Amino acid sequence: MRLLSSSLAPLALIAALAVSAPATAQEAPAAPAPSAAPSTAPSAVSPQGQPKLIVAVSVDQFSADLFAQYREHFTKGFTRLLQGAVFASGFQSHAATETCPGHSTLLTGVHPSRTGITANSWFMPGIGRAEKEVYCVEDETNPKSTPDKPVVSAAHLKAPTLGDLMKKRNPKTINAAVSAKDRAAVMMSGHDTDAVYWIGPKGFTTFENRKITKAVEAENAVMAKRVAAGDGALPVPGWCGNVDRATPIKDFTIGTYRFPLAAGDFNAYSNGPRIDTATAEMAVRMVDELGMGKDAVPDVLSVSFSATDKVGHAFGTEGVEMCIQMNVLDEALATLFDALDARGIDYEVVLSADHGGFDAPERQKLRGNPDAARIDPALSAKELAAAVSQETGITVKNGPLFYGAGEAGSVWFSAELTPDQKQKVMAALVARLKTNPQIAAVYTQDQIMQWPEPKGNPQDWTMEQKVRASFVPGRSGEVQMLTVRGVVPGKPAPFKVASHGSPWDYDRRVPMLFWRKGMVGFEQPTPVETVDIAPTLAATVGLTAPAGTWDGRCLDIDAGEADSCRR
Repeated sequence: MRLLSSSLAPLALIAALAVSAPATAQEAPAAPAPSAAPSTAPSAVSPQGQPKLIVAVSVDQFSADLFAQYREHFTKGFTRLLQGAVFASGFQSHAATETCPGHSTLLTGVHPSRTGITANSWFMPGIGRAEKEVYCVEDETNPKSTPDKPVVSAAHLKAPTLGDLMKKRNPKTINAAVSAKDRAAVMMSGHDTDAVYWIGPKGFTTFENRKITKAVEAENAVMAKRVAAGDGALPVPGWCGNVDRATPIKDFTIGTYRFPLAAGDFNAYSNGPRIDTATAEMAVRMVDELGMGKDAVPDVLSVSFSATDKVGHAFGTEGVEMCIQMNVLDEALATLFDALDARGIDYEVVLSADHGGFDAPERQKLRGNPDAARIDPALSAKELAAAVSQETGITVKNGPLFYGAGEAGSVWFSAELTPDQKQKVMAALVARLKTNPQIAAVYTQDQIMQWPEPKGNPQDWTMEQKVRASFVPGRSGEVQMLTVRGVVPGKPAPFKVASHGSPWDYDRRVPMLFWRKGMVGFEQPTPVETVDIAPTLAATVGLTAPAGTWDGRCLDIDAGEADSCRR
């Protein structure tokens, strides 16, 4: 999120982090005079051999639309990525375009139907605890765990990540990850990890059975000082003028917020642009503390920047808030890349996203989209259950008739229902959903499991193929409800105006950018998938895997006669 006290702060930290070991817990990195020079790649020399470090970057909610809108304004960290292999039409091919499923595809190379991660959370009506919801990275068998305060675990992830496979090949590989979100860091790193950090109530934290290190203590101390001091509004780049205007939503507005930081407000710090800078700093500290990229055995560093998603949900994608965020993200990437350059590490970067996003419908309507709308309250689980109970005469003694619906897009039925009752309730629910004009399609589990796993161009997938790619029996709801294009889930409220999760391309399309020093850059418009990332990076580090390991394919990122997939 927010750094020091101005837009110059990230540049100051670039220099501070680039030339020294991590700052001690007692002091923040020094702030030298800022430089206006962009973070560009050093002079090109043909890449030789395997890189020492794979840097896998995810930008949460970074749609292909946002990338296209702002790429001409990027002058810092993105600059080098734009000099590499640019796949502007990447796809999170599946229908469940949420953070946990999306991150699960990035380094496993398989769709959510094989990662086992069908949503950020799902319901298990028969689970032996009062709370029936299960968070995607919680250990629900631990009595201390709840969806809101989980005991974090990678147990639900069914597929190995690239880091897992590299450590299996050579245990000396270092596999580390950092993000503001626990689910992002866990899904990208996997099961066999050396260090995994995410933001907790007071700073970066890790798994219950691990202790934070000196590097984490140092970054947390720096963040604590910034939060205690507070900060003014973040600066607005000159190219943000056309989006710097208010849009009314009920009794509040969006479009002009500048992220002031009240002294002591850690929640504001961790839910705005400044958290991306802290994430980049933490990544650099991890490289130093773990000694990543230092020997002949390649390592994997996963870095997921969460602020774009936080800003998108809070303010939408088309106001000055997102414009400010794109600038801070560009600076955060420079913090990371410039520090790696200063350490002389031979690294290869891939940047993509877990999903896209859609702007607030109120602003969509003002900008030529008359079909944008918020989801019909009649599609909430409560209202649907009441109507179905009245129609069928079926009720349950404990809890609701079914869970999910509405914003979830999935429906799980009460464990109290007999098989006959469940069939009657399901039939009545499906019939009711099909009459609602906001519903594009409704499918039951029996239907979905008859479909084969999808193949072919993700841009041309049918709705059925998208749903199948993210369906996991026992975790996905037994009824899947898909809304029509332009419907935004959830009620609007201050700091909650937009979302994602649909099967439509604005939520599925994401950029995929590869860069390594010396590579010849090119732009490729052909649609590709995020499941192509893992096999592409595997080829880079000479990792072979049995047939069927990946759903994706290796992408040739060598613009010359050589084929990077056949090194």
